[in-house]
Amino acid sequence: MFSNIRSLIFKIDPETAHGLAIKSLKLNFVPNIIQEEKNNPLFKTKLFNKDIDNPIGMAAGFDKNAEVYNSLFKLGFGFVEVGTITPLKQYGNPKPRVFRLVEDEALINRLGFNNQGAKNISDRIKKNRPTGLLGINIGPNKDTKEREKDYIECLKTFHNSSDYITINISSPNTEDLRDFHNQNKLNDLLGIIDKEKKNLRSQTPIVVKVSPDIDDKEIKKISEVLLSNNVAAVIVSNTSDSTRDDLKNTQSYQKGGLSGKPIELKSTKLIGKFYNILNGRIKIIGVGGVDSGKSAYEKFLAGANYVQLYTGMVFRGPNIVNLIKKELKELLLVDGVKNYSEIVGKTK
Repeated sequence: MFSNIRSLIFKIDPETAHGLAIKSLKLNFVPNIIQEEKNNPLFKTKLFNKDIDNPIGMAAGFDKNAEVYNSLFKLGFGFVEVGTITPLKQYGNPKPRVFRLVEDEALINRLGFNNQGAKNISDRIKKNRPTGLLGINIGPNKDTKEREKDYIECLKTFHNSSDYITINISSPNTEDLRDFHNQNKLNDLLGIIDKEKKNLRSQTPIVVKVSPDIDDKEIKKISEVLLSNNVAAVIVSNTSDSTRDDLKNTQSYQKGGLSGKPIELKSTKLIGKFYNILNGRIKIIGVGGVDSGKSAYEKFLAGANYVQLYTGMVFRGPNIVNLIKKELKELLLVDGVKNYSEIVGKTK
């Protein structure tokens, strides 16, 4: 069905099309997806000590305001991450700010953490209990003078209503946000967050989402900081503000974060580098160009314990989890494994 209407959808401005997708999911206009392989032991796993049906998650950015996470669980996602959410409501950057690069199977966005604010979204989650494992991605408001306090404010708001909280330090669309990749700044931030967690007596796992554009010398430093601050997992990676050289679409010059197929290899290589240093001490969630069984398989081989996607669903449709599991099953059966986790870090 999606393949029949994709050309029509792609005639619509991408941000408008995204809004229609959210409305369709809210109103249950998307046909019920029959979840194939729902109980297949090949895919079953645990995330932060909670059982999930499969390791394929929806990345932050799709459900920014936590409106359709339960609908996404119905589409087969093993876990869903909402946000990025800031303490105060903000509009984000001026439109147009999302660009669809069809030839490249990619998006460029410079949304700028547009969201309805922490209190509004927290109230919504409390009224609509998640039916699956829910992560909440948090960040600072654009005009804040104290970004650390913004992260703490969101931690206080959401630590009781999420299964994990992601500290977003890697969006290219909030000025100087990536400065938190600096070893000292990141250590200070995570130290403050860990202290506040203890004050709150919170057991909610903390996850950090990193940029795909960091260089090799930063990987070891960031890994050391993550290990020393009780971080439960690292998301590798966010969108890229580089990686433009081989793009075909005429909008490749647009400023913003690039996602989708063009960053697949870049993020997979970065996963491998983090895996070699972390050596299983911190879980890795792999993101970037996941749209098939093979692309997920490559992320697992590199060292990802779980994967997330967003752009892949834009190009392959709402049945993408079933498509990935079907293709991944064939690859895993050839390997003769009983569970996908057996191939994690086994780069061929």
